[in-house]
Amino acid sequence: MMTLAQFRSKLLGCWMGKNIGGTLGGPFEGAQTMLDVEFYTHDITGDPLPNDDLDLQLVWLYALERYGKQVDAAKLGELWLSYIPPDWVEYGAGKNNMRYNIVPPMSGYMNNPYRDSNGAWIRSEIWACVAPGHPNIAVRYAREDAIVDHSHEGLYAEVFCAAMQSAAFAESDIHKLIQIGLSYIPADSGVARAINCVIECHKSGCSWQEARMKVLTDYPGSFLHFDRSEPGFVKDVPVGPAGWDAPGNVGIVIIGLLYGEGDMGKSVCIATNCGEDTDCTAGTVGATLGIIMGIENIPEKWITPIGRNIKTMSIHATDWIFFPPQTIDEMTERVLRVTPQILGCDLCDYVTADNGYTIKMKTGDELRCPTPRPHQRDLWYWHDFNDLLRQSPFCVRHDHVIFNTVLDYGGEPYIGQDSPVTFTLRIENQVRRQQWMTVKWFLPPGFEIEEGEVSAVPLEAYHLGNLGWVARTFTLRATDKMTAPDYSFVIEVSSQGRPTKGLVPVFLIRR
Repeated sequence: MMTLAQFRSKLLGCWMGKNIGGTLGGPFEGAQTMLDVEFYTHDITGDPLPNDDLDLQLVWLYALERYGKQVDAAKLGELWLSYIPPDWVEYGAGKNNMRYNIVPPMSGYMNNPYRDSNGAWIRSEIWACVAPGHPNIAVRYAREDAIVDHSHEGLYAEVFCAAMQSAAFAESDIHKLIQIGLSYIPADSGVARAINCVIECHKSGCSWQEARMKVLTDYPGSFLHFDRSEPGFVKDVPVGPAGWDAPGNVGIVIIGLLYGEGDMGKSVCIATNCGEDTDCTAGTVGATLGIIMGIENIPEKWITPIGRNIKTMSIHATDWIFFPPQTIDEMTERVLRVTPQILGCDLCDYVTADNGYTIKMKTGDELRCPTPRPHQRDLWYWHDFNDLLRQSPFCVRHDHVIFNTVLDYGGEPYIGQDSPVTFTLRIENQVRRQQWMTVKWFLPPGFEIEEGEVSAVPLEAYHLGNLGWVARTFTLRATDKMTAPDYSFVIEVSSQGRPTKGLVPVFLIRR
């Protein structure tokens, strides 16, 4: 059980640690070799350096305040386009896809060579903070976040960090936290293998310098490395595939956490001194330790020079709706208010107006990724999370209140004159009674559905822990010559005797 005062201290520690690490590492972002940093090196002004790692989480806080539990990739994607200007690498790829009606999770995968990079796991803290001690909840929001502009390793990295940081509210042992994080991602992923590489180095007595060399040699990335042939350029580890940066850099986070031995200054300095994406690695190390320690245990020497303000560089708020917090104290108070909406009254016990609430947290093995047994699947989340995590990036999910739909394109959304497209439409029941569903395709001229444009589908009920669902396959083909570069239309899914009509957008590009 965590009291409101303890929760506030850990939240403040999280945001302060994020600013400490980001400010320390910021000036060295993209460093190609080991460094020797012991303290802040920029001109001290009493403020932290601005950093997109925290900026984007201010927008996600607004999403949580506005949508509560209903935050999903579609809503986060719209907020990307509304409030986040940068168009660099994976951010730009995801936004460019969404501007062309390519929605999450396809937006994070298609035409995105940076989908395995660092832009998602650097913003994991907000999901951990609104689900303290409940990593099973935090990872589901982290996944919705990551699939907007990442896939595969970029996705696994954010899920790992969110799980580890959520668990850090309830568990302080770094080794256990790492194992909890690993339980939520595929063991054969690059991120998991890089983390285990560092663990083995630490166990065998290697220095952090040796661990860095090992992980960046075995799991090389390309963060700001490619096309660097100018005189004087020095790099002491191999260059990996363009955009494959998450495994090695998350490995550096683990180096900072293991070799820093719980010391904030030592940990963020080690992460920074490993080079690579230094503001991100040191920021995540600082935030994780800040959660464990609470702000009162962070040495004042790291706090005083940068103060408690939040400085932004990657967001804009000009519509008089979105007002980002200006300090870590305001950020904390707003998270305190929104957390009960996410956890629900069964996990947040309200006490009194003076004392606020306490939070029931998981402990021990409960913090690890749960594997639902048959007949004990959650009504809201029917998946084993690992099943959900491995779901194809071409499966687009929509919530229609009394049922959900998942449209599986089966691949990238291209169609050719003589190349029909086969879709699988899955309908999931969200009420405890059977339904008859009607599926109707509203097609543009010159197309047909082989199975017929209107069909009736029986949907079983949620019963004894099994979520009723049904899947149907449909084949779309062109009957006339295709002349447009792309085609947009909708599938209407409705329940007999109910007013809800779920519209499932479909977007195809002419091959």
